[in-house]
Amino acid sequence: MTEGDRGPGLSEADLGPDPIARFLAWLEEARAAGSVFPEAAALATVDRGGRPAVRHVLVKVIDERGLTFFTNRESRKGRHLAENPNAAAAFYWREIDRQVCVTGTATAIAVEETEAYFRTRPREARLAAWASMQSRPVGSREELDAAYAAAARRFPDDVPSPPHWGGYRLEPDTVEFWKGREHRLHDRFRFTREAAGWRLERLWP
Repeated sequence: MTEGDRGPGLSEADLGPDPIARFLAWLEEARAAGSVFPEAAALATVDRGGRPAVRHVLVKVIDERGLTFFTNRESRKGRHLAENPNAAAAFYWREIDRQVCVTGTATAIAVEETEAYFRTRPREARLAAWASMQSRPVGSREELDAAYAAAARRFPDDVPSPPHWGGYRLEPDTVEFWKGREHRLHDRFRFTREAAGWRLERLWP
């Protein structure tokens, strides 16, 4: 895709009244266009001192409640969210020249939801959740491999969900849709949650 050939533009009518429904439609279009891990988002968090951090996560559930992802609660992102629940996520799909940015508040989901999802993960991923002290320094690859082997010996059959591992749901306050246009005159629209529903406005690019 070139600067002068970026496809049709975006209008209020294209988006409709429900940002989550449109988000899901764009996600499926990105998947159909060959996007690798279209559910991957850059997740930004801040600590209690206002220092930011960003990393990519896989968003496993998107519905009217928000965006749900899973992590070690003792990781950097987990510690940040315990100190400051404000967060933002950005999805970019080069194949369809679109992105979606979400801001809101992230809270821990119910243990039952976490355990139900954990059971769907491959055994190797479940063992890794026990083995890794995520975000902390590790002395060597050998130490990491040894921790994984120890987890495999500890759980030769079923691998339960670790107590330090769980899901978070980012409940959107705003959802912004971006469509690339020629000459950097991109189409941008922002939904803002209000008491009566969602307010939609176009933004300068």
